[in-house]
Amino acid sequence: MTWNDHDAALFDLDGVLTPTAEVHMHAWAAMFTAFLSGLADQPPYTDEDYFAHVDGKPRYEGVRALLSSRGIDLPEGSVEDPPEAGTVCGLGNRKNVVFARILETEGVRPYAASVALLDHLAARGVRMAVVSSSRNAPAVLAAAGLADRFGVVVDGALAARLGLAGKPAPDTFLHAAQLLGVEPGRAVVLEDALSGVRAGRAGGFGLVVGVDRGAGAAQLLAAGADRVVRELDELVEPDELVEPDDGGADDRAPERIEEG
Repeated sequence: MTWNDHDAALFDLDGVLTPTAEVHMHAWAAMFTAFLSGLADQPPYTDEDYFAHVDGKPRYEGVRALLSSRGIDLPEGSVEDPPEAGTVCGLGNRKNVVFARILETEGVRPYAASVALLDHLAARGVRMAVVSSSRNAPAVLAAAGLADRFGVVVDGALAARLGLAGKPAPDTFLHAAQLLGVEPGRAVVLEDALSGVRAGRAGGFGLVVGVDRGAGAAQLLAAGADRVVRELDELVEPDELVEPDDGGADDRAPERIEEG
């Protein structure tokens, strides 16, 4: 791709910059498996449930979507509900306790290929923001050593304060672009979740890149991704061609050097 066509990059966090999507996935599985096991006539929670109903959405919205898919009706409760409460918010808070425990004990390291792209874009002067449904985004960025790379972070807590609809609505991405002073058509959205890809497409962004961490390339394309990559360093441009320094005697193809 040609980054000259774009002024900004809007990154989802979990699963795009850091492998914390796996931690979230495991935390959701632990919470929902325990919860559903106490209900009659409920099939076990699966990875397909995660990708179809939970992945990329704000925490409580993910709970609502999963419960709705199974015909389970719980009171909404409030964000102050304790983790043991039998409410939508209680279940969401229960999941977050598990996530926070794993993050504290195991830490997190960013994907090396994602850091390579961040370095490349910083050198080019491309403006960057993190747009995450997670309220844990600042803590994850700090734990991964990435906090100083982003002047703009639109996370779940900020979205709630501003009344911004979560993904798959484009509101959080549009707000990040506004804070960066960039038109959506000049910005790239990078997402691993189907809901995030749909948000990027709905917002009219110049390019939507799906990062396949398990959702599936075909599904990401169907959701609206313009292209799909496995690692973000696939988006580092081969800016510089180095010619053989032998007066032209060597007819081998010039070596291609990639930044980052």
